[in-house]
Amino acid sequence: MQVLPALQSGGVERGTLEVGRHLVEHGHRSIVISAGGRMVEQLVREGSEHVAWDIGRKNLLTLRLIPKLRRFLIENKVDILHVRSRMPAWIAYLAWKGMDPKTRPRFVTTVHGPYSVNAYSAVMTRGERVIVISEMIRDYVLKNYPATDPGKLRLIYRGVDPREFPYGHKPDQAWLDAWHRQYPQTMGKKLITLPARITRWKGQEDFIELMARLGDKHPEAHGLIVGEAKGGKSRFLDELKEKAASLGVSDRITFIGHRGDLREVMAISSVVLSLSREPEAFGRTTVEALSLGVPVIGYNHGGVGEQLAAILPTGAVALNDIETIASLMQDWLRQPPQIPQHQPFTLERMLNDTLNVYLELAQDQPVR
Repeated sequence: MQVLPALQSGGVERGTLEVGRHLVEHGHRSIVISAGGRMVEQLVREGSEHVAWDIGRKNLLTLRLIPKLRRFLIENKVDILHVRSRMPAWIAYLAWKGMDPKTRPRFVTTVHGPYSVNAYSAVMTRGERVIVISEMIRDYVLKNYPATDPGKLRLIYRGVDPREFPYGHKPDQAWLDAWHRQYPQTMGKKLITLPARITRWKGQEDFIELMARLGDKHPEAHGLIVGEAKGGKSRFLDELKEKAASLGVSDRITFIGHRGDLREVMAISSVVLSLSREPEAFGRTTVEALSLGVPVIGYNHGGVGEQLAAILPTGAVALNDIETIASLMQDWLRQPPQIPQHQPFTLERMLNDTLNVYLELAQDQPVR
């Protein structure tokens, strides 16, 4: 059983579906508890069962789910209880702690990001196995929760399916025609793409400065900022457009908002960027672009730094060093680097490693 707040969108949610499908394909029963969302239909279609509980709601009333979950775990003879978010983790942990240690499920947590360091977040380190999604997250856990036994940590990088992001992929002509009708200013251009939601730490300001530095030396370069401005971020989006205007690059940058076809957008790009000012726990779009064979330049920290070190070390640049990025970009626009066709951050590896954690616990004697 996997437990998380909802199944609307996002990397955690996608990973939940991928693990569920993998379990079913290997003959296991897969159950997911969440408040629901647009991804439930796919989850169920792929063989998992969904239980609709608002288990991620930050409200004292949510505590009423503790005895209900305990009964559910017993009645359904759940072997593995895997939690992926803090509020559901507390409900699951308290339900689990109240069960007979000889017969209760084994308890797994995944630390998906560098949560604020406090007692509330500490529950994510209480699994009998704690999955960390990068070296950065392992270091975060050991530094901020020193009581955590390093022996129970399992490093499992997120993964990309090379069948979904095939090397050398090219969009079909119908897609290209539709794209050029919508964005005729990109016709015949070399596209430089930053896929990231619109928020201050994701690096859009640095991207605009980069495009200004390229200046008239590369009139063929055109920037794409791909991502939506959620919630109260519309003012920041206006600031970005004003910055582009003040630097004289409004006609060389296109804000295209959220896209459900990011694979195609990256596939027609000459370079993809990762300019997050704070380290990403993993950074899936970096691996997706590299899987397609598209070169990536990124700040050398967090999960993105780890990916580039393994696949394309020349693409790793020191934080805030826009001058070096501009120089590297000029080189790559003239002569793109060769991207390895095979890379280690695959979906198959992630799923097999996750299933091995489950099997390791299921075959082990529970802690008395």
